[in-house]
Amino acid sequence: QVQLVESGGGSVQGGGSLRLACTVSGYTVASYSMGWFRQAPGKEREGVATVDSDGSPNYAEFVKGRFTISQDNRKNTLYLQMDSLKPEDTAIYYCAADPGHYVATMDPDDYNYWGQGTQVTVSS
Repeated sequence: QVQLVESGGGSVQGGGSLRLACTVSGYTVASYSMGWFRQAPGKEREGVATVDSDGSPNYAEFVKGRFTISQDNRKNTLYLQMDSLKPEDTAIYYCAADPGHYVATMDPDDYNYWGQGTQVTVSS
């Protein structure tokens, strides 16, 4: 059974940093694509950062230069380091696994397994 559990969310002032972690069981993070997505109130879920099976990262334009996705294969954990946070980054952040692709996509529909989400709130 595949389980993804996010942690590390919270409240921070604009310009601050947070580090999200996604601990995975029943699935090897190094095998296929993984990603971080977010959903703000009244908006659709959108891709934030993904990583291919070979570890190559991909970023949405609105987080380039501010967020960094990484994975620890020994701990089977996916991370998202978020720096220079802005109020518009406020959302529920989800990690997801896509066993169908070696090259990650930003389309949430491609991802089969999801965590429960963690709230990130950035104040101005």
